[in-house]
Order: sequence, then C-alpha cells, then structure tokens
Amino acid sequence: MNRLHTLNPMQQEAVLHTEGPLLILAGAGSGKTRALTHRVAYLIEEKGVAPWNILAITFTNKAAGEMRERVNTLVEYGADSVWVSTFHSLCVRILRRFIENLGYDSSFSIYDTDDQKTLMKQIFKNLDVNTKQYKERGVLGIISAAKNELISPEEFTVNARINGNYRDQKIAELYREYQNQLKKNNALDFDDLLVKTVELFDNNPEILDYYQEKFRYIMVDEYQDTNTAQFKLVSQLARKYGNICVVGDDDQSIYSFRGANIRNILNFEETFPGARVIKLEQNYRSTRTILGAANGVIRNNSGRKDKTLWTENPEGNRVRIKVFDTAYDEAEGIVKDMIKQGGSWKDYAVLYRTNAQSRIIEEKCIAYNVPYRLVGGVNFYQRKEIKDILAYLKTIANGRDDLAVQRIINVPKRGIGATTVGKINLFAMEHEMNFYDTLLRIAAVPGIGKTAAKIDKFTDEIGRFRCMLRDGESIQDVIEEILTSTGYKEELQEEGEVEAETRLQNIDELVSKAVSYWEDADEPTLDGFLEEVALVADIDSMDESEDRVILMTLHAAKGLEFPRVYLTGMEEGLFPSMMAMQENPESLEEERRLCYVGITRAEQELMLTAARQRMIKGETRYEKPSRFLQELPEEFVERLEQENSIYSRRRVQSEYEDSGLPWNTRSEGISLFGQKSSSYTSKSVKPEPKKPSYGSIYTIQKAAALDYGPGDRVNHMRFGNGTVKSVVDGGKDYEVTVEFDNMGVRKMFASFAKLKKI
Repeated sequence: MNRLHTLNPMQQEAVLHTEGPLLILAGAGSGKTRALTHRVAYLIEEKGVAPWNILAITFTNKAAGEMRERVNTLVEYGADSVWVSTFHSLCVRILRRFIENLGYDSSFSIYDTDDQKTLMKQIFKNLDVNTKQYKERGVLGIISAAKNELISPEEFTVNARINGNYRDQKIAELYREYQNQLKKNNALDFDDLLVKTVELFDNNPEILDYYQEKFRYIMVDEYQDTNTAQFKLVSQLARKYGNICVVGDDDQSIYSFRGANIRNILNFEETFPGARVIKLEQNYRSTRTILGAANGVIRNNSGRKDKTLWTENPEGNRVRIKVFDTAYDEAEGIVKDMIKQGGSWKDYAVLYRTNAQSRIIEEKCIAYNVPYRLVGGVNFYQRKEIKDILAYLKTIANGRDDLAVQRIINVPKRGIGATTVGKINLFAMEHEMNFYDTLLRIAAVPGIGKTAAKIDKFTDEIGRFRCMLRDGESIQDVIEEILTSTGYKEELQEEGEVEAETRLQNIDELVSKAVSYWEDADEPTLDGFLEEVALVADIDSMDESEDRVILMTLHAAKGLEFPRVYLTGMEEGLFPSMMAMQENPESLEEERRLCYVGITRAEQELMLTAARQRMIKGETRYEKPSRFLQELPEEFVERLEQENSIYSRRRVQSEYEDSGLPWNTRSEGISLFGQKSSSYTSKSVKPEPKKPSYGSIYTIQKAAALDYGPGDRVNHMRFGNGTVKSVVDGGKDYEVTVEFDNMGVRKMFASFAKLKKI
C-alpha cells in the first residue's frame, strides 16, 4: 500500500494490525483520524474486506462526516458503503428495522429535550406531584443517568426500596410512568435509542448474530468518552469475531459528569483478552516545550496508561506563568499581551474552567477593542439566569421596564400564567398605565380572581427589595435575598447539581461585577450599574468579523487547537475546582486531565495565569496558585513578574504575610509558591478611597466604632467564625480582613459584614 509511507511507524502498525482486539492509545495531536481512515482504506483495498462489513463509530455527526470524506479520498470505490455514524444514528437504523420485536412500531418518534419536559409535565399533573419538591428537568436528569448505566425502572425501584430512600422511590414511580407513556406514544428519547438496541440484542440472538456478521470489523473513536450503555453495545457487536479497534486517550477523559466511564478504556485488555495495545505518542501539533509541560502535569495521575508525548517540532518558547494581583489584572494582562504579540486574532484562545470567568475577559476585550467570539455558550449577559436577575434589578430600580417585569412575574413559578398576563396587559393599555403600576392596582383588573393574591405577593417582594437598598443593604445581599426568598435558587438546584452549580456560579460573577462597579464608580447608582451592563452587552454584537479571539471553557476546547493559548484562573478551588478537591482522588485526577487537555490545545505559545485575589459572590477571596502550576517542570517554564496596575495599589502586603498566601511582586520577595525572603521591604500604600454618591436608592452608612480589632475572634452569619487579620479605615467605611476557619480569607466592609465579636 503505497500511501503507508506517509504514516509514522506506530501509525503503520495500527493500520496493519487488522485481526483481533486493538487499543490505539492516541495522545493529543498524534494523528489518530489519519490512522483510522488509512486503516479503513487498508481493510478494503489490501485485505479485500467488503466496505459494508466495516463499522466506524464517532461521537458527533461532524466527526462522522469528516471521516467519511477522508475515506472517500483514499478509496477508489465502495467508501460510501462503510457504516460511519454516531452511536445514536447507528441505533436508529437498527431499531427502524427490528424494534417491532420490542412491541414498538417502526415509525416510532424520537423525543427531544422539550418533548421530554412536556411529557414529564403531564405525568407530574396526572400523578399530582409536588412541583416544589420535584422538577421535571431534575427528574429527567436522574432518569437519563440511570439509562446510561442500563438501570431499568424495575431495577431502580428495587434499589430505592433497599435503600429506603423515599425520594428515590418517588422518582422510580415517575421513571416507570415515563417509560409507560413513551411506549404508549410509540416514542423513544435519545437515551432509549441505546438502551433499546442493547435490549433488542439481549432478547433476540438471531438479530444480534445478523449484525455481528454484518460488522466484522468495528472501530470506535473517542473510546474514553463511552458510557456503560455504549460499552455494552460495542461489546455485543464485537463478541463473535473480536475484530474491534478502539481509539482513545485516557488522559483526555473529562466527561464523567455526562456518564463517561474511564474504566472502559483502562480495562480494555481485561474485557478483550489478547488485545494488542499500540501507542501513538508522536505529536504533530505542539512544540517540544509545550509537550514537556503537558507530560510533567499528567504523570502525576495514577489512574492512567503510561505514555509520553514527543515531537519533531521545534523546541519553541517556554511556557509563561504569571500570577496577577486580581482577576481584573489577569484579564487586562491577557488582552494586553495579545495586542503586544500581534498577528491574527483568531490565532488566540482564552480557556477557563467555568463559564462565569468569561465576564471579565469579555469586558476587557471590549475595553481594548479586541474582537472575540464566545464558544460553547452565550454572551455572559445573555445567559438566562443573568437576564433573570438583571430583570429583577431593573424592576427594583424603577418598574417602568414592562419586558423586565413580565420576564420575572412568573420566575420562579408563582402560578401567574399567560392568560392572566394578557388580561393585565389589556387593562394597562386601556388605562394607559405601565404593567407594574397595573400590578399595584390588581384589584381593579376584571377576571383575575385568586391570582390577585399571588400578584400582591410579587409586588410586596419587589417593594421589600427596594427598601433593602434604600436602607443601605449591599447589592450582594439584595441579590442573595432575591435568590432565596423568591425560591429562585431552590428551583435552580432542583434542575440538577451540575446545572445549578454552573448557573449559580454565573450569578456569583454578576454579584462580583456589581460590587466592583460600586467600588470603582465616582457616583455609583443602581441605574448606573444597569446602564453599564447594557452597554457591555450591546457592544458585543457590533463586530461581525471572523477574525476574533476565541473564548471558551476547557471542556468545549477538547479536540481543537490554536497557535496561542491562555489558560486562566489557575487557582486552588477554581482549577482544580473546590468540589473536585473535596470529593475523591478520581475527581481530582479528572481535573488534572482537564488541565492536560488545555495545555495540549496550544501549538506555538502557551501562557498560564492566576490571580491572588478574585471576587466570588461579591467577596474578595485569596487563593493559592493551582497545584498544577507546581507540577510543571521548571525547565519548560518562565515565571513572569507582575507589573504595577491600578488594582495593585489596593493590595495590603501585610494581609498576605499574615494569611500565609503567596506574594511574588519582587524577584527577591516571596516566590510563586510562598517561599518567604527577608529582603522584601516595599510596602503597598492604599490610596485614599473615592467618595461615592450612591443616589437616593443606595447609600452606605459607615459602621459605628468597632468593638473588635486585629487578633479578635468574630462571627459572620454566613461564613461562621474567624480571626480578624486587619482593619483599615477607608473613610466611608472600615475595610475588615478576616481569616475564617472554614472559608479562607475574606475582605469586606464592616457595615455590610455585621461581624460579632466572640
């Protein structure tokens, strides 16, 4: 086969080994797709395998299309007969032909997410389910997870009874009814496509045998991302001939929250005895330096198959590490660095652990006129939860924004439906009133009935939030009150743990934005804050150029590559996440794999950044640099110093020294990871704070003389007990820094903190 000379020796081995089970451990950027497509061509042209006897499974339609195109360029004829498909499309083709064996009609419908929610809503109504305790989306998430593990409604019910968990027993009942209704409607959801195909093969050996004969050679891409149902399906098909080739990288398994089971790839040799393992370790993407950094981090994982990426590419520049004082410094530093480096904007990618981190980076891009595209998400201010909270704040500000009021009148659900809103709108138009003023006079609106009491409760809540601001409560306290007293936070949490965590992180970032605005603006007001947010949100859509910086999460970046990459937020508690640090070693290892994925996205230049202080939930937090920065081999990195900035002037060095947190503003000072040096003499001087005018709706009242000082033990109603590290008279209020026993260091205004000496 003349074209084999275009492959490296290990890729050639992967192509030529056609019989029996084969695991191709394909490192990042190692040309796995090239090896797979050449293997298909070799089977057809050299081994005489009929194209229709080959099955290639990918995870996305895009990947399937690309593979099919590449095979077409390699094979003279017959390539169209190769089954190249996703798991779901494969199962649909099988079920369309044989699902009648399971009691369904071959014309079954496939329900998408909205269809599922509609069906579950009907079930909730029929079974009189308490919608405060159970949410359609949350229940559907649990059912999906069960299906991924091939746990039937009957099995789920038995497990719930054994565990004695009433909630699980209720969900088991909903699971059973959900499946009954699906079958009654002759419908399958996406998870069912896999589950029912496995069930079909289990119950009908002759059908399984038909497909085993048909697919004598099976290839599966991204095998590290398979769940239990997908693993079982592939195992069934490969059982007869054993010619299964799986391609994957255990070091890039980052989707456990979606049901992916890394043990599928780690235990491949046990599942398929006699399996051959071929490692593709030559990288064609990155410089030697970047690969050295990646290898240094990932080798700290114990649950992996040993391999080391290498390349014939140039050595390249060292990986740069920079620890900034604040998240704002970090974002500004990244944007300035991109401007300084020059070149096409599309060559740059900024990667982060959570969606919420994009907000500051977006704002800095806008401030410096750097065009960007947000991938894998919507503009920060366009996210549903952000628009909801902003709608509350708009309504609190003046109540004249009818769209804002109508957006939140039934968010969270209050039993105020579209029919009622229509009646109110009609009355408002007839009497030339705005929507909110009509709500305040709801008794005059005909045909409202008992819903009037629910509307009165809503307007009372808005009135109470307004009073909080007028009485000097902080904006973060108001947002927290909105989340809790309206039931918004509870409704989010019932949608599912991962979904709730992401959305609440975004709301926390909005709180941080609001607090920063109040600290920085000359005359901060709620209206001013809302205006600034609106301008930021609108400007984003002005530049339609394709030449833009890419902003995306690390999860979304998997499979992509960029000439220049920035990994941001490299701090303990953020990356690795606090949840991963608290759960188990496996979770922490997945975070490290995510870091490895981020590093290996870079082709030529890589910079990793962190912030000593970052505002989360409106509170300034001091965190240590990520352990992943420590794991980078020194010979591959260059640690940069932080230059002065407007934010640097605000720091107080003694706070860091007292808390034991790292300080690295001088090469002779304290190193990145907290190595103290006695030669540090410079002190940061805190500038005289601005004298803000907060308008009629929001004022700060300076706390009276404090009854506590440095060294005293105090209690905070949310953070618990802690020790006061410093108290600074900022003129308008006292700035108090406290090291809490369980929450770390926090800096806050005394009037808001309401600390009590203990």
